[in-house]
Amino acid sequence: MDDEFLLLNPGPVPMSPDAREAMSEPMVSHRSAAFEAVYERAQDGLEYVFEQSSLDGERTASGGEALILNGTATMGMEAAVANLVDADDELVAVVNGKFGRRFKRIAERHCTVTAVEFEWGAPIDVGAVADAVSDETAVVTVVHNETSTGLLNPVEEIGEIAADHDARFVVDGVTSIGGDTFRIDDWEVDIAITDGQKALAAPPGVAALYVADGVDAHVDGESAPFYEDLDWHSRKASQHQTPFTSAVPLFRGLAVAVEEIETEGIPDRIARHRRQSTAFREAMWAMGLESFPELNDATAYSNTLTAIELPEGARDDDSEAFFDAVADRGVSISGGQAHLGGEIFRVSNMGNITDEQLLRGIRTIGEAFDAVGVDVAVPDAVETAREALDR
Repeated sequence: MDDEFLLLNPGPVPMSPDAREAMSEPMVSHRSAAFEAVYERAQDGLEYVFEQSSLDGERTASGGEALILNGTATMGMEAAVANLVDADDELVAVVNGKFGRRFKRIAERHCTVTAVEFEWGAPIDVGAVADAVSDETAVVTVVHNETSTGLLNPVEEIGEIAADHDARFVVDGVTSIGGDTFRIDDWEVDIAITDGQKALAAPPGVAALYVADGVDAHVDGESAPFYEDLDWHSRKASQHQTPFTSAVPLFRGLAVAVEEIETEGIPDRIARHRRQSTAFREAMWAMGLESFPELNDATAYSNTLTAIELPEGARDDDSEAFFDAVADRGVSISGGQAHLGGEIFRVSNMGNITDEQLLRGIRTIGEAFDAVGVDVAVPDAVETAREALDR
């Protein structure tokens, strides 16, 4: 196989050579000045991403704090919830995919949960959310970009509902922050969560939170799990450290990754992700395939990953042969999660994917369908994508 193996699954995503090289540097103490310099670089870069995630370069937040966690975004989700609720509080969890459900399951360990649930891939009915949130609601959670379905959820509208009832608003921005618009202040977001291995193009195993200005007054670290005490994380962050032993190589990779985002510039990065996701989606339609998620006026297709329905001949029990054919050609994509296994496939354009890599992914998917006997128009798909990329 001449081409390098290409990761197009929705995380982990490919890392740059410089980020990979930084992770291989000699080990230092997590309490050394050398590590503190790495932490400061990573924190500064993350605050740039969190606070300027707009297409026009406008600031999207100010006065808050980025905290880096030794763990994946699931740790960040639990830390956000557990630091904001007491056992007798009510949390409203909005669920229309696997990761909205994860928020619900996490919260059920810490407080009373009212779930507003929709079919996976179905759009959120904002009116149903408004009916569920009351003045007794302490926290509202939602996933901005539902990774399991490729659906961009109406965070702005839900944030207004939470603010109207003085509820804290916690948003999973794991596959949007670093690749799409994310307006913390305008959307009334109190804590935003992201993950290194997604649109930031950093290594897996490190995540970050942004605690918006003034939200620290509502954070109660003693009510949270010991390892997830955000008061403690904030105190140590002021010293450019974490409360416990830091995963030094991961922080080094993260520091380089966020600096690369700043070099590219968030507006250009967001525009690139939108252009590439449009090109991929239109290429799949040119093959005669259908997008999986349903839209309404409040939702949109994801700009960082795409979920497509598997056609007959590559569906259910036949899907394994299709995914094997993709992998045999040196490309990694993902299937559906949980009950969506065998029904959909998902492809990421997160991070630093080039247009040529995206086109390679399109050709590979088309060739894999041909290999399992599904007739698709590969040349038409590639040409459609090229035209979209050139717009």
